[in-house]
Amino acid sequence: MTRAGLAESDDPISSLELWGGVECTVLRVEGEWRDQLRETGHDAREDDLDRIAELGIRKLRYPVLWERVAPDDPPRLDWSWSDQRLARLRQLGCDPILGLVHHGSGPAYTSLLDPQFPEKLAAYAAQVAARYPWVRDWTPVNEPLTTARFSSLYGHWFPHAQDMRSFLISLMNECRGIALAMRAIRRVRPDARLVQTEDLGRVFSTRPLAGQAAHENERRWLSLDLLCGRVDRHHPWYAIMLAEGVPQAQLDAMVAEPCPPDIIGINHYVTSDRFLDHRVTLYPPQTLGGNGEMVYADMEAVRVPLPPDIHIGPEARLREAWERYRLPVAVTEAHLGCVEPEECVRWLLEVWNAATRLRQEGADLRAVTVWSMFGAMDWCSLLRRRAGKYEPGVFDVRHAPPRPMPLAQAVRALATQGRFEAPIARKPGWWRREDRFVVEPQAMAGHD
Repeated sequence: MTRAGLAESDDPISSLELWGGVECTVLRVEGEWRDQLRETGHDAREDDLDRIAELGIRKLRYPVLWERVAPDDPPRLDWSWSDQRLARLRQLGCDPILGLVHHGSGPAYTSLLDPQFPEKLAAYAAQVAARYPWVRDWTPVNEPLTTARFSSLYGHWFPHAQDMRSFLISLMNECRGIALAMRAIRRVRPDARLVQTEDLGRVFSTRPLAGQAAHENERRWLSLDLLCGRVDRHHPWYAIMLAEGVPQAQLDAMVAEPCPPDIIGINHYVTSDRFLDHRVTLYPPQTLGGNGEMVYADMEAVRVPLPPDIHIGPEARLREAWERYRLPVAVTEAHLGCVEPEECVRWLLEVWNAATRLRQEGADLRAVTVWSMFGAMDWCSLLRRRAGKYEPGVFDVRHAPPRPMPLAQAVRALATQGRFEAPIARKPGWWRREDRFVVEPQAMAGHD
């Protein structure tokens, strides 16, 4: 591999590439703002960018977040931090994929339920593009479906709604915001590319919960279907969205003027695939939930001994995304929070090898993104508790300067050579070992 970054042409790249990403979430939780850039210290360490470049990474998911640049008043924008960081990235030859909203609801003067959220985001995007016209790759809203679920269906983040109507209105506002933002960006840079990220897992279940699993499995595609113009009158969610108050004119406009991603960014975690089981006594109490009609366990699928015809993990999910859309795909987050740093290496290799196999089958897999370079704070509670629970990334920021983790060696090898071979990689990760199960295999016979 000669360079870790997309080629200037739109032809498929000759080999899989390794990108990097900086965890940059800014959001509100019960009136308190959380800022991962500050909490991990990256906000104050400009030489972090040199650390990234020294690993051979030449494509980086990086923030110019709306909430940080214009937090209080739309006309008052502070570009100083972004100007400094993006200038340094240019000097280092590292191309950014700019993110504008990362799990947030926008600055204090808007929200995901604001009818003007799309237009306000587009106005901000136009200003960012005018300031950095050399940037080609953009992610106006990170993981819109996941953000809408956590903010407006489960109530974890602002605006803390917990109903289907709020969820679908939030999601439509995000997707319209992406489309309008890209339209504004392309007025400045006509060849700008949308790298649209979304978390992707699949739900499996026992037979009594097949309907719930089917509901969630159709819902998981909704943001990408909206952007691709697929949510027409024949789509299973079209009538649901109308019934919940999403304007028909907005739905029809997304079909008439779609904004398909130039690259679909799949974020898949070891816990992304789920298993729903009505036999609640088999599982720990903290796994129990329900849908208002049934109580059931919601468990990580990797923790359950499933039949061999059920395929979980990154390769299966990437194949689904490729076969559904036939658009270029990249893994835009590959991260594992764990106590043993060697497991992070094994997970990155699991994802890398899955993407490599799919490329060999003919799928247009562009890259794998190591996430996050400087770790994350309190994601074990979805940022709902300020407990100081830090997960290292490629670097451990609890040391000054940040200390490279074992992952750094693998990242350098993948970024510069396209392969990594070491004893650390030969042992299977915990998600492939027999001691991972929380349910005895005999209890799952038939799983019905």
